[in-house]
Amino acid sequence: MLMMLAAVGMFALMDAALKLLSAHYPPFQVAALRGLSSLPLVLAWALATVGPAALLRVRWPLHLMRGVLGITMMASFVFALKRLPLSTAYSIFFVAPLLITALSVPILGERVGPRRWTAIAIGLLGVLVVLRPTGEGVFTLAGLAVLLAATGYAVSAITVRVLARTDSNQAMVVWLLALMALGAGALALPQWVPLRMQDAWLIAGIGVAGSIGQYTITEAFRLGEASLIAPLEYTALVWGVALDLALWGVLPDSVTWLGAAIIIASGLYLIRREKVHAEAEHP
Repeated sequence: MLMMLAAVGMFALMDAALKLLSAHYPPFQVAALRGLSSLPLVLAWALATVGPAALLRVRWPLHLMRGVLGITMMASFVFALKRLPLSTAYSIFFVAPLLITALSVPILGERVGPRRWTAIAIGLLGVLVVLRPTGEGVFTLAGLAVLLAATGYAVSAITVRVLARTDSNQAMVVWLLALMALGAGALALPQWVPLRMQDAWLIAGIGVAGSIGQYTITEAFRLGEASLIAPLEYTALVWGVALDLALWGVLPDSVTWLGAAIIIASGLYLIRREKVHAEAEHP
């Protein structure tokens, strides 16, 4: 549990740094910096634990697909972070676990019962509450960009389930970061903004926090039971609120809190139902 809490905290600090960078650099450039800054540390970890051979014997088509998804997800999320509070972006992004369950039906052929479909529908309703499409909410390109990022994350997570049968965790992390750095860097090149010296510490922080977060979340799911560990991801909202207040002096409004509560409650119920379903299949 401590590993998962540490992972969530590290990723929240990384996202805050990404938001700070998004004020000065285009989304694709920030996505490229995210990949480049973490790649040396993650590569060293991978070579020390599984060696170079495990990084080369991989299923390249799926890794390339994850690379495209990673670029799309990161650039969309950075675009949204520039325009939305961190806590609001997290509230919308929490729909990702619901999307993973929904997408597992057509992609993996898994069976989802009516109770879990109901939880997914209620969670999507919570997203609408946060977005407030008929009012003065965040139903803007930024809000939709978070939804795009969450969808990309969900599809990428589905591919991880397939890749995990043959490829190591280290290979999946290394190639995701490498492809993100190369692909996003190529897309950012025409509008590349020269890096400012005062942002060096932010870029280094992204590399360190992202690497530690990736390691600790991998260890958390390796050592702990997924149904107990996964709900701790929602503690990101606490980090988001604290960082929003400390760095930007903003807090979520009451409607955003309500929508986030609906999404989180749906996600927690879904995790519980998946645990019950798994125990029924493997008594």
